Formats: sequence, C-alpha cells, structure tokens
Amino acid sequence: MILAIALLLAASPAERAAANRITAAEISGHIRFLSDDQLEGRKPGQPGDELAIKYLASQLEAMGYQPAGDNGTFLQSVPLIEMGADVPRDVTFTAQANQLVLHAGNGMEADLVLGASAHKDRGSVKDAGLVFAGYGITAPEHGWDDYKDVDVRGKVVVLMNFNPPFQGPGVRLWYGRWDYKYENAARHGAAGALIIHTTESASYPWQVVVTSSSTPRQDLPPAPGDKFMEFRGWIAEPAAIRLAQLTGKDLDELRRSAGSKDFRAVPLGSAMSLDLPVHLQTIRSANVIGILPGTDPALRREAVLYTAHHDHLGRVQPVPPATDGIFNGALDNASGCATVLAIARAATFAPPKRSIIVAFVTAEEQGLLGSKWLAQHPPIPANRIAADINLDSVNRWGRTTDLGVLGLGKSTADDVVRKVAAEQGRSVHGDPQPDRGSFYRSDMFSMAHVGVPPVAVKGGPDYVGRPKGWGEEQMLDYERHHYHQPSDEYHGDWDLSGDVQDAQLQLLVGLRLANAPALPSWTPGDEFEAARKSASR
Repeated sequence: MILAIALLLAASPAERAAANRITAAEISGHIRFLSDDQLEGRKPGQPGDELAIKYLASQLEAMGYQPAGDNGTFLQSVPLIEMGADVPRDVTFTAQANQLVLHAGNGMEADLVLGASAHKDRGSVKDAGLVFAGYGITAPEHGWDDYKDVDVRGKVVVLMNFNPPFQGPGVRLWYGRWDYKYENAARHGAAGALIIHTTESASYPWQVVVTSSSTPRQDLPPAPGDKFMEFRGWIAEPAAIRLAQLTGKDLDELRRSAGSKDFRAVPLGSAMSLDLPVHLQTIRSANVIGILPGTDPALRREAVLYTAHHDHLGRVQPVPPATDGIFNGALDNASGCATVLAIARAATFAPPKRSIIVAFVTAEEQGLLGSKWLAQHPPIPANRIAADINLDSVNRWGRTTDLGVLGLGKSTADDVVRKVAAEQGRSVHGDPQPDRGSFYRSDMFSMAHVGVPPVAVKGGPDYVGRPKGWGEEQMLDYERHHYHQPSDEYHGDWDLSGDVQDAQLQLLVGLRLANAPALPSWTPGDEFEAARKSASR
C-alpha cells in the first residue's frame, strides 16, 4: 500500500483519478470470464475465441472507445490458414544397414514432434540426408554462418536451440528462437528441420513442446517470396543422441564444435523419409481494436498503443481425471487482456492529448500472427504510434520492489518508465530471465519491426515481504507445471495487488507518452531504428 500511495502522491490530479480506477476486483472479473471453460481455450477460429472477441469488443464499446477495425467495427479480420497434419506413429532413420525408429505424434512419450510447414496438402521427403547445422544461424553482423560451405537443399537439418553468446552468456536473441531457425533453414532450401530440445536451451520442458503442438498449426496466407519446408519439428535430446550414434557420432562433440565461428555443418550419414498428409482450411479470426480520441486537435492523429493477445491453444481430448483437455490460458493471456481492459477504462477518466489505441490481437500462440497483421495494417501509420505497451502474462504473486523491462535501453520511452517506477519506489532492471528471449516471443516484437518502440514491463522478481529468490521459484513452478497446460486456470486465489501496481505504472507511462511534446525515439544504432525512420507518416 505504501508504494501505491507514493505513486498517487507524485501523480497529477487527473493521473491520480485515473489510476485509482484500476482495481483487483475489475481485473479478476475479466479473467474469470475470459478463462472460463465455456470459451474452450480460445483457439483462433473456434467458437470460444469468437466469444472472447465479442466480449472484448463490447467492453471497449461500453467504455466509450470508437471502433478502429474494418468497416466501422471493432474487429480487424485476420485471415488464417489452418494446417492439420496426420503425423505417423513411427519414423524410420536409416544408415546403410542400420535403422533407428523414433516415435512421433503428440503423446508425452514421443521422440519427435512434427508439423506442417508448406501451405500444401502433403509434406513429403524421400531418403533425405540429415545434416547437423549447429545453431542454424546466419548472422553477418556477428561474423557467424552455420550454413557456410554446405548445400542443404532437399536435406533435413538437425539444429541446436538457443544461440552463441553474441550479447553475453545466457542471452537469447531472435537468432535463438525456433521460428527464426525454421525460417532460415527454409531460406537455405532445407526440406525439413529438427530442433534438438533440452529444457535448458528451450527454457521449458518437453511437455510444453508436445502440448503446444497438440492442435493444428495456423499461419497467415503466404506472401510473395516466402520460403517453406516440407515439414518442421522437434527432437527430444535422448532421441537426438541415438540418432547421432546411428552413424558412430557423438552429439556432445557435435554441439561443442558448433560453438565456434569456424564450425562447418556435418553430414550425419543417415537419411529419413516422411509422408505427412495435411488438411488445409481457411479460417477467420480477428484483432479487436478501439480508439480513445486524443483531446488535442493536432496531436490526436498520433497515439499510444496497448496490446495483449486474446488467443490460446484451444482444447484436446480430455484425459480424466488428470485434465479436462481445455487450455484455459488464465495467466497466458486472459490476465493480460483483463488488465488492458482495466487500463483502457481508467484512461477514459484522464483522456490525453494523443489518442489511445487498444488492440487485442489473435494467434499469438501460433507465431505472433495477429500482431504481424496489425503491424502490416495499423489503424494509423506506424510512425505515428508513440509506443506499444504490451501485456502478456501479468504478475499474479503480489507487489514488488523492482520492475523488469524487456528490451531495456532500446528507446527513450524507458526514461518515462524509470520515472514512474521511481515514483512507486521501485528499481528498474532489464529482463530478469534473458535466456527466455521474451522480447522476441511476444507481440511488441511485431510492432518493433515496423518501428514502434516497445514498453513491456512486469514487476519482480523481488517481492514485498518475501525472501530473495521466492519470485524466481514461483515463475519456475509455473513454467514446469502450468505453462501451456490445461492447469493454467483461474480460481480467484491470485494476489493481484502486484498486477494493479504494474497496471497503474503502465497507465501513467501511456498517459505521459500521450501528453509529451514529442514522440519517443529509438536509441541510435538499435536494430529497429531504421524501420522507424523509413515508416510512412
């Protein structure tokens, strides 16, 4: 309570009136509805997600926001291609007279998790040679190329997760993300890619890979120049060890060699065949977008953007009594949507000079698809958006004495974050878990690609009245047992005081950016600075 009082004493009367409107009860009510079983896990294109979309749109309308979607509505239609693959039970790898049979499918005992890549009705490889291509990274600015001196066209690449220590040990960049590795393999003509899973390199256990792939994959329609493989997949580390041993190779030695710039891809001397029937269908989901017009006739053409993804993983066949099969996604990300709704309503009590745009985006779990579509089709030109304040899985464990900022140092928006945090009596630091690469796996990454500076913050890991390390323990427990699992449910027992604390900060940062004389600027030399400069106004 002391921290909240400090913030309100430093705020202007208008800011104070708005911040006081944010309550745990309001956030809790929204979470209860959005994570209810009746919404069936909010998979894009399914009835439950349609209910979530209608709920979010009706809430914005009731608050007085104006529609900023298609044709005078709150909905921005997002076309999606769903690709359901018939994964074989067994996949055989051959090396001369030797064979290795690995189990695929979606069961927890699977050695492989396989899925469709190309937008066609069948993915097929025949006696495709396997190549160990290290991290699968092409990064000229770091003098790194795992594909040098090798032709992987028509072959299957086996890749390590994570990336070399380009920015220090344990820091995951875009190069360390699975989606980058698939894209880069496709650009090099690979027929397929298998990423070796370890809990350490992925930052989540094998069960997350299995459950995240348990329903059909979705993608945006192909764009000109897009490259695709026949299939994409993961291989569990014990199976990868056996695959290397099939031809007398040692996986640890291969991985050690891949830690050098001088690494050359290694043909494994084995091959695989795969026939993957794919069921394609076009579905529709939507981003929900509303706008609170600014009060200044000149500045209202610019805006501060708030985003949160409304989708989750849907449902699978239940396994009673362990699970009902519904991926409720209470923390991920009903909580983010609920908190943005509370912030959006509070902002109406202190409308700023610039406009406030609120966007609930779809298909984040499918690869940031809704935010990619929003970035390509923004309601106002991207160069007029001051910042994207993105919320994805809020603080559910109570008030904190610190604040983590993803992408800290990227823009001058951080100056405003630091000031408001100081008014709360909180210290500011960067991502407390840099190995997760969280900046590159949430929706502000899509908006940064078109030049919109990010504001992505969350209290912790130092909690008021808790011993050092307690916050890390809570996050680790969530990742191990509830992240992308049916057990991510809401029972009303969360301590949302820390979420209110963060939401008040996110509200005031947005209001101050919206009332500032000028828009924030990227730090000179940042990877996204050029996008801001080239964006149309």
